[in-house]
Amino acid sequence: MQMWIIGFLDMNEGKEIFQKDIEAEFNIRRSTATGILQLMEKNGFITRQPVGRDARLKKVMLTPQAKDLALRVKQRMKHADAELANGLSQEELNTFFAIIDKIKKNAE
Repeated sequence: MQMWIIGFLDMNEGKEIFQKDIEAEFNIRRSTATGILQLMEKNGFITRQPVGRDARLKKVMLTPQAKDLALRVKQRMKHADAELANGLSQEELNTFFAIIDKIKKNAE
């Protein structure tokens, strides 16, 4: 869950993200989000900083350590994607993804 949250914060870098946004994105309760964010803060992955317009709000931000981790994960995923696609033409990949999209829509 921590990696998912790191990924979510990384993808939304530059936007103000609050605990309620994380709760909504991952469909988790406030108490669950609080516990995870406290642990992430303790482990040095996030900081929570007050917002000037409302002292009760604290935006959740990645630390440099978490940004580095997110970058390494993205690089590994890119490498894994390249290995999985090795030997496949672009047409074959397009067909594969079109079929996967149809299966996903059917599952929904």
